[in-house]
Amino acid sequence: MANKLYPDAAAALDGLLFDGMTVMSGGFGLCGIPENLIAALRASGVKGLTCISNNAGVDGFGLGLLLETRQIARMISSYVGENKEFERQYLAGELQLEFNPQGTLAERIRAGGAGIPGFYTKTGVGTLVAEGKEHKDFNGETYILETGLVADLAIVKAWKADPYGNLVFRKTARNFNPMMATAGKMTVVEVEELVGPGELDPDGIHTPGIFVQRLFVGRDYEKRIEQRTVRERESA
Repeated sequence: MANKLYPDAAAALDGLLFDGMTVMSGGFGLCGIPENLIAALRASGVKGLTCISNNAGVDGFGLGLLLETRQIARMISSYVGENKEFERQYLAGELQLEFNPQGTLAERIRAGGAGIPGFYTKTGVGTLVAEGKEHKDFNGETYILETGLVADLAIVKAWKADPYGNLVFRKTARNFNPMMATAGKMTVVEVEELVGPGELDPDGIHTPGIFVQRLFVGRDYEKRIEQRTVRERESA
């Protein structure tokens, strides 16, 4: 079996990057994002990226780091409301954007990973989302055609993995990461804990190792909270 283990993010990305490539980046908000790999992309200087991600991080963190350095040329996303630099670049015409309803984005990624070129959905019919897309009626209801998404590179964050690349995700980090792992021509995973062969319960594996080409143990996670809401302590 080919060795999938690499010492760090830079080594795991070595030879995979080129200007103008498409990158899927997993996670939901700031939860379960591949922090080490995003930092390595920034350090590499690769530019002209099309990034497929549920969101664009926040100013100064997550994919927001790549927006600051103007390495992203286009975003395919669902929610980008937490990033002022994203807003500025988009309104100034410096950044292309393809908005997707969140469920549609998830299904486009899943479809791409499953080798499904397109599917019909009612979501978006009669809105700007439907403009320019094929419409078709099924049982008296109108649907629009959405295409599957495949990326040159998928960068994924997992909780546990074995040396074969079998992955387990934890809680909210399971959003988008598993399906993106299947939809990258090359999938690189950073993991918090590496366990030995046979230590993962086969029934608990979320992503089989056949989808993973490279793997490393991540370090120095900040795990920033996107929105912290607290209430004042009640008086004694």
